[in-house]
Amino acid sequence: MDHLDWNQLKAFLETAETGSLSAAARKLGLTQPTLSRQVAAIEQRMGVTLFERVGKAMALTPTGQDLLAHARAMGAAADALRLAASGRSQAVGGVVSVSATFGMAAHFLAPLVRQLREKEPTIAIEVIATDANSDLLRREADIAIRHVKPDQPDLIARFVREATAHFYASEDWVKVHGHPRRAEEAAHLPFVGADRSGHFLAFLRQQGLPLSEANFSCYADHSLAQWALVRQGMGIGAMADEIARDTPGMVRVLDEVPPVRFPIWLVTHRELRTSRPIRVVFDALAQGLA
Repeated sequence: MDHLDWNQLKAFLETAETGSLSAAARKLGLTQPTLSRQVAAIEQRMGVTLFERVGKAMALTPTGQDLLAHARAMGAAADALRLAASGRSQAVGGVVSVSATFGMAAHFLAPLVRQLREKEPTIAIEVIATDANSDLLRREADIAIRHVKPDQPDLIARFVREATAHFYASEDWVKVHGHPRRAEEAAHLPFVGADRSGHFLAFLRQQGLPLSEANFSCYADHSLAQWALVRQGMGIGAMADEIARDTPGMVRVLDEVPPVRFPIWLVTHRELRTSRPIRVVFDALAQGLA
């Protein structure tokens, strides 16, 4: 089998990874019929059956399972090739993507993008707001602002600083419920929850707050939506101090509870540090976030 078509190989790989023709087509920016033809073409070229339909899903055959590891290795090699090529680009302009949590993107990153645009008008910043860690090795972002130091050896991480968060409530909420200062005062007060899985409740208990699910008046899995509910007087919420200080009408409560401390790391791939646009953005973010 000579001259394997890379597009067909990507069609096989993404279909195997997602388990669905429609999901793979969306990820590759193709129509489903086009992707289906590419999968059929690589099966014909190889002379094997790679998938079986199970309802709406695409399940790998034993042959497909055997070939998947090889396809993944080829995909990783292609990603490394793109990274190396991007890293050696010394063009003055271009688009640099930066991922950050919703709160970081809205409050910390937005003003830095404006400042950077004024200094480097040929560089455009794509802001990727997500509470999940973007995969820099697969180019889901060029740079990431994270709160955990990465352990992958191919990533460069720069510690920027440590930030703090405390508990806050709206002025109207304080008028109704008073101003609680000690952890034990929180036992019968309403809070705004971040999830219903118990993770946020466990976090609050780690801070010394004697709470249960009954304390949550509402939930929001988006940090900015959660903060909006706190502002509306739905309960107490945790927020980074810099964001809270810039939000009118908010009062710090539970003053005697120790602050939540979280690091700010700036992360990129080592190959990308040789790219001038990414290097310029990385250095500007490091200075601005500090």
